[in-house]
Amino acid sequence: MRRRSLSAAAVALVLAAVPLAAFPAPVQAAPDAGVVHIGTFDRPVYVTVAPGRPQNLFVVEQPGRIQILRNEVRLARPFLDLTDIVLSGSGEQGLLSVAFPPDYDSTGRFYVAFNNSDGDIEIDEFMRSAGRPVRADFASRRVVLVIPHRGASNHNGGQLQFGPEDGLLYISTGDGGNLSPRGEPARKLNNLLGKILRIDPRQRGSKAYRVPRSNPFVVGPGRGEIFAYGLRNPWRFSFDGKRIAIADVGQGRREEVNVLRTKAAAGVNFGWPQFEGDVVFDNDRPGPHPATFPILTYDHDGGGCAVIGGYVVHDPDIPSLNGRYLYGDACIGDVRSFIPKVPAQQARHDRATGINLPGLGSFGQGFNGRIYLAQTGGGVWRLIPPALP
Repeated sequence: MRRRSLSAAAVALVLAAVPLAAFPAPVQAAPDAGVVHIGTFDRPVYVTVAPGRPQNLFVVEQPGRIQILRNEVRLARPFLDLTDIVLSGSGEQGLLSVAFPPDYDSTGRFYVAFNNSDGDIEIDEFMRSAGRPVRADFASRRVVLVIPHRGASNHNGGQLQFGPEDGLLYISTGDGGNLSPRGEPARKLNNLLGKILRIDPRQRGSKAYRVPRSNPFVVGPGRGEIFAYGLRNPWRFSFDGKRIAIADVGQGRREEVNVLRTKAAAGVNFGWPQFEGDVVFDNDRPGPHPATFPILTYDHDGGGCAVIGGYVVHDPDIPSLNGRYLYGDACIGDVRSFIPKVPAQQARHDRATGINLPGLGSFGQGFNGRIYLAQTGGGVWRLIPPALP
């Protein structure tokens, strides 16, 4: 399925610091859903909840703070403030996401992804403060993984998610952006850029994390942390039961969404830089394995420039979107959905939701399947049923 990919300058726009006034309230036609405003933040880039604490909503701000809302009311103090260690300017660098493991309620462990002072991608572990469940303990910081990325400020990736089937931590990384030749790290199995990584982030003796034995490149050439490769800038990915959905920002011609059964995605080459979506980009630089093509692509003819991946909707209050994957575009703000058919690899009934959110930067998922949308200019919104005519 084709519809509207991204220059480095366009990607920088996705996460650029832009005043909220530059992004007006969303415009909607008649439709599958509406949105309600729940707050204004400092460059929000991710929204999520923690297991066992459904009333608490966490909003990641790119400059380095994680704000916490209780029943969608913002608390006075942030859950965690990392502004002293996060590198965040006007581009894509900063605090990128947070992930809470399945045992968070009992252990208090959680993980963040950010650009450190050198510009590298860093994954750290923190603990919830003892006796203060709405605060994190900065002193508990433990560095889990640092991925060299100081050659460019863009294409960081940065999504963290725990797999629902295996409880392991999945990490997305961009291809290094302005590094030359373009996209080269993504096809290399000895490089952690342009990948989906999978690790057990818990410390084991002197080892900061463990590489699962079931990872596809543990035996033979390649880094054991790699789960899948051939990605340009997988800014956002998500799980839906046994499936993984990866939205990969393109270069200048195609945006793409990949949906596979998670186990089937192990070892997959998603094609970059040989392919950009479903078209050839550089046939002289294939990956070590044949490319797997996306379930959906779109071109830039309609003004799109950077795909923003979302979630498969399971909100009982919005039956019109049940089972449909939500995605959008940072440059035009359109929010669309389709039914992913896997393993048939078909994106069925792709359509507009009727929501246009200028400056769309990220989706999030909350309690009971609620879906949130974040504007790079500051607004955070919740998906709601469409208004009655």
